[in-house]
Amino acid sequence: MKLLFASAECAPFFKTGGLGDVIGALPKELAKKDVEVAVVLPLHKKMPAAYRENLENVTSFSIDVGWRSQFCGIERLKMDHVTYYFIDNLYYFDRDDLYGFYDDGERFAFFQMALIEMMEAVDYIPDILHVHDFHTAMVPFLLKEKYHWIEAYQNIRTVLTIHNIEFQGRYHPEVLSDLFGVGDRKYHDGTIRFKDDINFLKSGIVYADRVNTVSHSYAREIQTAEFGNGLEGILRQEQGKLSGIVNGIDYEINNPETDLALKSTYSSADLSGKKECKQELQERMGLPVKKDVPVIAVVSRLTHQKGFHLVLEELENLLQYDVQFVLLGTGDPALEHPFQLISEWYPNKCAVNITFDVTLAQKIYAGADIFLMPSKFEPCGLSQLISMRYGTLPVVHEIGGLKDTVEPYNPIEKTGTGFGFSLFTPYYMMEALKKAIHVYQEEKDVWDSLIQSAMVQDFSWETSSEQYYLLYKEIL
Repeated sequence: MKLLFASAECAPFFKTGGLGDVIGALPKELAKKDVEVAVVLPLHKKMPAAYRENLENVTSFSIDVGWRSQFCGIERLKMDHVTYYFIDNLYYFDRDDLYGFYDDGERFAFFQMALIEMMEAVDYIPDILHVHDFHTAMVPFLLKEKYHWIEAYQNIRTVLTIHNIEFQGRYHPEVLSDLFGVGDRKYHDGTIRFKDDINFLKSGIVYADRVNTVSHSYAREIQTAEFGNGLEGILRQEQGKLSGIVNGIDYEINNPETDLALKSTYSSADLSGKKECKQELQERMGLPVKKDVPVIAVVSRLTHQKGFHLVLEELENLLQYDVQFVLLGTGDPALEHPFQLISEWYPNKCAVNITFDVTLAQKIYAGADIFLMPSKFEPCGLSQLISMRYGTLPVVHEIGGLKDTVEPYNPIEKTGTGFGFSLFTPYYMMEALKKAIHVYQEEKDVWDSLIQSAMVQDFSWETSSEQYYLLYKEIL
């Protein structure tokens, strides 16, 4: 089996979020099976010099972006049994950021046509071409409507993964002729039209052989008006090819038994090191060292989508309990400032770091007792998986991937891997937190058993990659 992943980002080369983590991990895991794996990416300016210096120039050719003839260089890097191809064009990709430019439609139109024409140029014709989010979602359409005459491409099957349906790639219908050099028949018959625009993501949903999202619940949720962002109708129409596969996390990096960022390592069988990590976290955050006070933690982007307006509404109420609250993250200034203000009012109970710090994040995952993740919607989520791996019990809104991965505490059977609330309101979030605080303070044996249950859950990429492998085999 030959696979080609097409994405706008990939760790460790460049990433802005979960998409980069997935493309960094999944191909490497699949390469351990009987699979030949390659990844194609734009050659963004942000690539670290350590990788850029090892690039091998393969070939170059021109791509017609409508009436424009654009240079396309192909660079190659082999690492971890995966071949990475990079599409080089300074005009489109020599920029300080990956996204957010006025010409993103043109940039990713070029990238998609370049990666398709690259396959023949480098003689890598995959059985499965796996595209991700709107940046590459026009590829299935282009294979069938623009490049169908190329015999080598006619047996390629396509998979589209939707990581976040909010971002769809909506552009004026003129892009079909002006950028892609194809006719507008499929726009006028409604196939790829969405509210008088071309919609890259809708096109991928219609034309891909399979569509999946990054959790089972999110696959169901995006078929509803509440979460579908206007595409719920087409997703219900195409539901026969829609499925969900939960993301994994890197179990080598996120391992409390070996993590070099921790003051003391530990395991589910011996949690003594976690107590030392808690003490170090309290000292690092300038909080009193109190081993019997639960530390409630947040590591996140601070946005309304992540539910932090709910946290702000209840934070002063929460701090009336015998708890400590730590936060690490950046985001909306309208959320950042109130968190900082409350931390100044309650310096012995609340510590807020408005920054991005990977090492501190690991220390928080290990040193906290409770991890708060109240997202309004969450396609998959990685933080709750990491927190459980480190024995820090998550409190989550039961939605999307959070619902699929966190088993809410059952007070009758005394089981679970975290705590959940189903209604997205400050009151119900606070009720879930109060339940977690009660179990921590009053039922220590139960709390320790919940920690052990959370730590032995298997959310490794080895498990997730097996599900993708079965999906590919089913298509072929």
